[in-house]
Amino acid sequence: MPASAWMIALVPVVAAVIGAAVATRLRPGPVVVSAIQHFAAGVVFAAAAGEILPDVMHGGSPVATVVGGAAGVAAMLLVGRLEERVAGPVGLLAAAGLDILIDGLVLGIAFVAGARAGLLLTLALTLEVLFLGLTVANELGETVTSRLRIVAITTGLALLLPVGVLIAAPVAALPGPVLTGFFAFGLIALLYLVTEELLVEAHRTPDRPWVTAMFFAGFLILLVLEEVAG
Repeated sequence: MPASAWMIALVPVVAAVIGAAVATRLRPGPVVVSAIQHFAAGVVFAAAAGEILPDVMHGGSPVATVVGGAAGVAAMLLVGRLEERVAGPVGLLAAAGLDILIDGLVLGIAFVAGARAGLLLTLALTLEVLFLGLTVANELGETVTSRLRIVAITTGLALLLPVGVLIAAPVAALPGPVLTGFFAFGLIALLYLVTEELLVEAHRTPDRPWVTAMFFAGFLILLVLEEVAG
């Protein structure tokens, strides 16, 4: 993993802070939020399919794939159950913090796969964390009156992402089959993010053709970036 990986991971943190700062002053409409979610889902899906999936498929270790994938399913179902059972701002912050920490772990795993994979996934997660910053700030705005405090809380949550990257750093030294298991874990986590979080939230608003098309726009844009990056 590049030594600068954790510094690159600060880019999504900045996005979350910007999202929170914007949300404290104006709240984007549901259609705009849905479009952002569709676009982010397309970008994350393309990153998972183009950068993480090949490492799993060519890892040559079906057992590690099953074990890592099962661990990914268990972890993400735990996050989903936490979001369902713990209501209110505290529940939101706990679920968001765990989600961001896992995103950081996945990003660290992507950097182990290669610098290009890490950079492209950083782009994908920047959009996701930007939306998360908007969501957290909107929710906190119901009970917290200080804009500065809202931004500070959101920043603290977002900083869990580079922490996750640092936790994942030792993965680079693990044997090949174990790496495959970690890649499978990361792949499942990204697919869960797309199918059970971003798209589920996006479809709470009645669909419009141009909003739906944003998913494919995000997917194609990242594919083009992958091709240009070579």
